[in-house]
Amino acid sequence: MGKVGAYAAIAAIAACALGNLGRSLWVPLARLTFGLVTALLRPFLGGITADPASLTIGAAHFAVTIAPECSGFEGAGLMLLFAIVWLWICRRECRFPQALVLIPLGVLMAWLLNALRIAALILIGNAGAEAIAAGGFHSQAGWMAFIALALGFSVAARRVPWISARQPERAPGGIFSGNPTAAYLMPFLAILASAMLSRAVSSGFEWLYPIRLFAATAALWMFRRKLATLDWRWGWPALALGSLVFFLWLGLDRVLGPHLGNAMPSGLAAWPAPARIGWLAFRILAAVVTVPIAEELAFRGFLLRRLISSDFESIGLRTFTYVSLLASSLAFGMLHGRLWIAGALAGLIYAFALLRRGRIGDAVAAHATTNALLAAWVLCFNQWHLW
Repeated sequence: MGKVGAYAAIAAIAACALGNLGRSLWVPLARLTFGLVTALLRPFLGGITADPASLTIGAAHFAVTIAPECSGFEGAGLMLLFAIVWLWICRRECRFPQALVLIPLGVLMAWLLNALRIAALILIGNAGAEAIAAGGFHSQAGWMAFIALALGFSVAARRVPWISARQPERAPGGIFSGNPTAAYLMPFLAILASAMLSRAVSSGFEWLYPIRLFAATAALWMFRRKLATLDWRWGWPALALGSLVFFLWLGLDRVLGPHLGNAMPSGLAAWPAPARIGWLAFRILAAVVTVPIAEELAFRGFLLRRLISSDFESIGLRTFTYVSLLASSLAFGMLHGRLWIAGALAGLIYAFALLRRGRIGDAVAAHATTNALLAAWVLCFNQWHLW
């Protein structure tokens, strides 16, 4: 513990120092990003317009200006923070100081992926999809790159013998067999990945939303044998708790006041009636079935116990600490944007539904009840911003 603590302290001090230097590095890093993006585009585009003074680069039909915020510094900083936190949490599973090499590699890869993102954005916009480039792709590609890099970091830390303190078990059933974490997290990660993909190819209205349902269903089916061992029974108190969250959600939404517009009504209005009905059916099915199952597995089934012990399956579903309860509920709340407080309170109530009898089915039933009531409210009263 002494050596690991020293390494972590050194990394934290380095992170603080880099943070203080951050603003002074924005402009020169933006120039480096500009040069790399220019080099990446030359094999694919003729007649590139590149102005080093304003850091504007593009082609005949589409151009962007690389602001200091788009230099890749923020993504590199986010990766630096992730790497330090991950290595601290999983310090017993890594070899030190070897594992520290992942930190500069992760930061460098984050910067390179940011340059690739900008180059891809220009190519998409120049191909005629300006709305998609400036809308969905611009907002989602950075997060997609970060998640892919974070997953690669985690896999490398666990599976590279020079870094990992324990050799991975090679089970005959595939990379996920013998890995209890996968069954709890993969359905949720499938929803996140498909959501980012569908948003990245949209320019407002998410017309590919149904792939979230299909992705989650596929992940749940993949782990059906493992998930079948959980207790999926539920009782009527779970429905009451889900209804309580619904009224809490509406109340906090009203307290927060004005909200951003939603492209869903106009997007659906442009479609013929059968397409509208089909899209809404998939949207409701996802909200009431796959989303509650995936999120409860991830936050109540996994995270609530993982914050207590790395061997989370040895922890009963009625066991918690105040830290694990609050942290998992807050993490759940952060998924819900402006309603993050409502989301965190909802997480606490769903956790209570689970802890009453130790049944994941109660938490899922409460969550599904909330989402079903919200769906009915949205459709009956045109409150599309709640979706």
